[in-house]
Parts: sequence; structure tokens; C-alpha cells
Amino acid sequence: MKASENQLVNALDAASPAIRLYLLHGPDEAGAADYAARLGRALGVDAEKVLIDGSSLKGDPGRVVDEARSLALFGGRRWILVSGAGEDALEAAQLLIAEPHVEHAVVILAPGVRTKGKLVEFAVAQPAAMSFACYVPDGANAERLVAAIAREHGLRPSQNATRRLMAASNGDRAVIAREVEKLALYLDAAPDRPRDLDNDVLDALGAELGDSQMSDVIDAALEGRVRDIARELARFTESGGAAIPLLRQIVRKLMNLAVMRGEVDSGADVAATVKKRRLHFREEPGTIRLLQRWRAGEIAAAIGRLRRAERALMSPGGAGEILSDAAITETTRAAARAR
Repeated sequence: MKASENQLVNALDAASPAIRLYLLHGPDEAGAADYAARLGRALGVDAEKVLIDGSSLKGDPGRVVDEARSLALFGGRRWILVSGAGEDALEAAQLLIAEPHVEHAVVILAPGVRTKGKLVEFAVAQPAAMSFACYVPDGANAERLVAAIAREHGLRPSQNATRRLMAASNGDRAVIAREVEKLALYLDAAPDRPRDLDNDVLDALGAELGDSQMSDVIDAALEGRVRDIARELARFTESGGAAIPLLRQIVRKLMNLAVMRGEVDSGADVAATVKKRRLHFREEPGTIRLLQRWRAGEIAAAIGRLRRAERALMSPGGAGEILSDAAITETTRAAARAR
């Protein structure tokens, strides 16, 4: 079925036994991952999480159904998360729905599939599946997202606080959640003991939310500042920054550049293309320089590299955050070569 956000959230939070497949598609990978995490929380901290790389399904489509009908290692509950899936996941989804004895739910993250593609159409047609398109929130939708996440942590944000959180996170759910968790801890807030969140609280915590170190890494990487990137990555790590939100923010900025690059390649003026985005006036010159530096093929290659690093970070037995640093460093070198 094609689910609304309320239907999806309710089913995930209840770990509904009626749904064996959740297909989350669309460009907002951070949002899709956040929805998937709700299922894990609903199943409990002891639930076993099985990670599958979507690219492996082309050669082994039966793995998903095998994992979904297998007992957990210690006999408890489990769930299966397939990341980076494409249309090649269609056969795996078909086998899962056709299998009469499925013990555990499967979440498939498929950011690149088309809404009218075969995988989405199949999931929409199945009563035991939910399909939901994840788009990066903007405007009022982004403010509602921030307010909803804050409420889940026992915070009652003022309108100004909501907007500041939204601006600092650039709409990334993972970054919003991390900042909200810090604020809730600072205020000793929880759903059963709500606290007001206003500008005074944000000011008391220091600079604008959203690590300045994250912005410094992103700027150094996309501007091709090879000499600076190691220092900026070290500062980011020392500040307590996490690799996955950083990778997602870089990808988000590259995706925005890709849209603008497409317009420029179709004949639009660079400066006019940037001006149309209504960025802060201080951001415009830097965005113009990035748009002049990066070409469509280079953007696509960088997005692919960073997404592979994120999937590797989420896989068990990986090499840790060194994968993130390596992908970001290579992206920096690619930007330097693009001059």
C-alpha cells in the first residue's frame, strides 16, 4: 500500500505484524533511515538488526527472505535493513511477500528508485507492504518536523527556536535529532516532564546550533582545499562530531549543486541560478564558485562515493570512521582536480 506518514509511523512504532515490508524511497536518505530506526526502537534494544547491502541482491535475491524467516541468534526478535537498494531489489521483495512463513519485518531503503518504477508499484499493490516517498522537508514542513522531533524528547519549542534548529540542521533529521537530544539532556526534559525551549536556552548553550566544525569540513572538501581537510576532519572529530551526519550533509549539498548544475548545463546563467535559491547573501559567492568548479559527472561520482562510505559505516565489522575520512579526502582531491 501507499502509506501516509501517519500510517507509516503508526505501523513502525507498533512493529505491526501485518506489515512485512517497508519500502522507503526518495532522495531524503536521512529521513528514511530515521523512519527505519523507529522499527528498531519499537522491537526493543535486544532485537537483532540484520544489515544487507542492496547491491548484493542482484546476485542473491533470496537472502532477504532467508533472513526474514530465520530465528534470531538468541531466539528473540530481529529485523532486516536493506540499504542502497535499487530496482534489482524487486525479486527479493517478491520472494518476501510470496513466502508464507515470515517471522521478521524488512525495511528496504531505495533512494534512487522511481516512484513509477516496478519496485514501488509492486510494494504499493501489496497489503502486507508499505511504500513511502521520503523528500527533504522545506519551509513549513521542515518546521513541523523539528517540532515533532522536539516533542518526542519532551521539548516545547518556541517558533523562533524551531526555526533556528531547522536552519542549523539544514533539514537533516539525523542532525536535528542529535541537537534535540543534547537540548533535552541539558534541560532534563522527557515526554513525562516537558520543558520549554526558547531562544534563551539556545543562547545559553553558546553558538548557533549545528557544529561550526561540520561546516568547515564541508567547505574545505567541496572547495578542494587538500591542505586543510585533514586538520578540519581532526577538529570535527575532537568536537564530538559523528561521521554519518557529516556524510549526509555533504551529500545534501552536492545534490543541491547537481540540481543547479543541470539548470546551468541547460543554458541558465550561473549567478541567476544561484540567486533564484534565495540564499543568504553571504552564501551566494561561495555557491557560485562551487557551481563553476563542479561538473555533473564529478558531482554524481562524489555522491556515490560518500553514500558507499555511509553504507559501509552502517555495516557490521566495518573499518569505522576511517572510511568516512577516506571518502571525504578523496572528494576533496576530486574538487581540487576540477579547477
